[in-house]
Amino acid sequence: MTHAHLTSLVLALFFLIIIVVLQNKGKNIKIWHMVLRATYILVIVTGCMLFFSAYSIPLSYYLKAILGIIMIGLFEMVIVRKQKGKTTDLLWIAFSIVFVILFVLGFTLPMGFDLIK
Repeated sequence: MTHAHLTSLVLALFFLIIIVVLQNKGKNIKIWHMVLRATYILVIVTGCMLFFSAYSIPLSYYLKAILGIIMIGLFEMVIVRKQKGKTTDLLWIAFSIVFVILFVLGFTLPMGFDLIK
């Protein structure tokens, strides 16, 4: 299930990049935005499956789940504020910080990948 969750996260990031590039070019992003929202469902479902498959759920998994939901909110806030022509600098900074924390948590928690073998 970890692979499915990671794949859906990569897809969501890919769609976010496509949307931001299209927004910068002044193109219509409505369909891409809906595809990204469908990807959110995959992220949430696979994340819940990972969360509830743990034998005992330590506090760090709760932190990662909350930060994951915040990350999805930041995706939406970046897109919508950019559509309205508002600045998104602080949101990108928050996005970067949350992304790094989630990345580190995802790879260090027991159900994550072991990168160093």
